Amino acid sequence: MITNPEGSHDLLLGCLLGTGVGDALGLASEGMTRRRIAARWRDGLRHRLVLRRGMFSDDTEHTIMVAAAMLRHAGDVIAFQRSLAWRLRSWFLCLPAGVGMATAKACIRLWLGFPVSKSGVRSAGNGAAMRSAVIGVFFRGDPGKRREFALAACRVTHTDPRAEESALMVAEAAALASWRAGSAECLAKLREFVVSEEMKSRFAALEEMGGKGAGVSEFAAAIGCGEGVSGFAPNTVAVALYAWLRHRGDFAAAVREVIACGGDTDTVAAITGGICGAETGAAAIPREWVEGIVDWPLSVSRIRGLATALAEQRGSGPRLFLPEVPLRNLIFLGVVLAHGFRRLFPPY
Repeated sequence: MITNPEGSHDLLLGCLLGTGVGDALGLASEGMTRRRIAARWRDGLRHRLVLRRGMFSDDTEHTIMVAAAMLRHAGDVIAFQRSLAWRLRSWFLCLPAGVGMATAKACIRLWLGFPVSKSGVRSAGNGAAMRSAVIGVFFRGDPGKRREFALAACRVTHTDPRAEESALMVAEAAALASWRAGSAECLAKLREFVVSEEMKSRFAALEEMGGKGAGVSEFAAAIGCGEGVSGFAPNTVAVALYAWLRHRGDFAAAVREVIACGGDTDTVAAITGGICGAETGAAAIPREWVEGIVDWPLSVSRIRGLATALAEQRGSGPRLFLPEVPLRNLIFLGVVLAHGFRRLFPPY
């Protein structure tokens, strides 16, 4: 049995809720440019997907799958990886409305009988990084396990070294956030995970511009994401890390700033929310952002239950692949399409 440090429940809940809230808030502006977001929605950040409410996308679903697999197999990384693979198979079979190309290919490989060691594809997309924060919080006291499980979760779908690097950095950042480590220590620890040339340049900019107190949008522009953060993992993770370090202890400000950057807003906000929530705990997440989420069978109450189960290491977590899930996904697709159509008309 893995022994979680005292106080881990609120940190796990903060991470899981932070991921879900960031995801739901960012989904409404996914694909929009920074300029369009600023011009269209001038009344601040709130849920806008449907009737001023939000829903979860794959960012939250993947995080929950990772958490549930850890709950069952926290002491066996191979069993954890196989469990996650089966959950991904079932998730894909339920026809999710949004799925990255690399993840889709990996899920198809899994269904074709490829072993978990061969299912991943060479992609530097966000799929692995977006589900790694909860691993960092759960294994906050065990760096070896943290690395081992983050890599195992990544390689089920993504094998590009830049995807691995990004997943490891998100897990490490969440662990550091949960300990409330000083910013200098955070930078020093995260620097150890920087391997690719792409991340080296982005991390150097992060350190330089962070020292000057530059804003998140200014940093995003400096790394080539001036009109939107792309789905390239080094870009997404660099912006999420910068927002966290720039707004330590202020969940709302960090999430608000990354969504204002535009682009892949649900994923960058989910990663930012997971890291920041691990630092602040659930109480710092604005209540209206949490209560504004309406979804099922995965819901805020089920996320709360999973956080308790993880902290106490009991139970098996929520079942996400119930018969109603395909129906939910069909409704979700309709909501997303209707929202996209609504964005063609004057702001609301």
